[in-house]
Amino acid sequence: MNTDKMETSFSAVNPRQSASFCGSSDLLLKSETETIIGCAFDVLNELGHGLLEKPYENALVVEFHLRSIRCEQQRRYEVLYKTVKVGEYVPDLIAFGCVVVDTKVIERITDHELGQMLNYLKITGHPVGLILNFRRARLEWKRVVKTNHG
Repeated sequence: MNTDKMETSFSAVNPRQSASFCGSSDLLLKSETETIIGCAFDVLNELGHGLLEKPYENALVVEFHLRSIRCEQQRRYEVLYKTVKVGEYVPDLIAFGCVVVDTKVIERITDHELGQMLNYLKITGHPVGLILNFRRARLEWKRVVKTNHG
């Protein structure tokens, strides 16, 4: 049986509050996701809100590099249907080799974006995704975890 878990959070613009981002100390890749969110705060505080998505994505790459965080930008993944390639998925970023990071500048993160992220996790094989919305002065983010139980 497959179960997918979505952990959602909103946070203020203070990156120093990272200890309470998701509430539990046993979250999968907790430290990594908190670090990524901290980077997003720094990017938002430096660039401001409301630009197009690409500058935020590129600024995150710079911030990851400054913090010595391993990051891949625009890596291609095959989309398979019954073992036949039917397309490609190109995530914005893969941080720490295991967290899919999707930058957005949208009104708000909805079930549509959450569903997309679950598909991205399935396609990439990575367990955790972060959706980062830079639309407003207050960063909106959601953490999505893909779990498989047999």
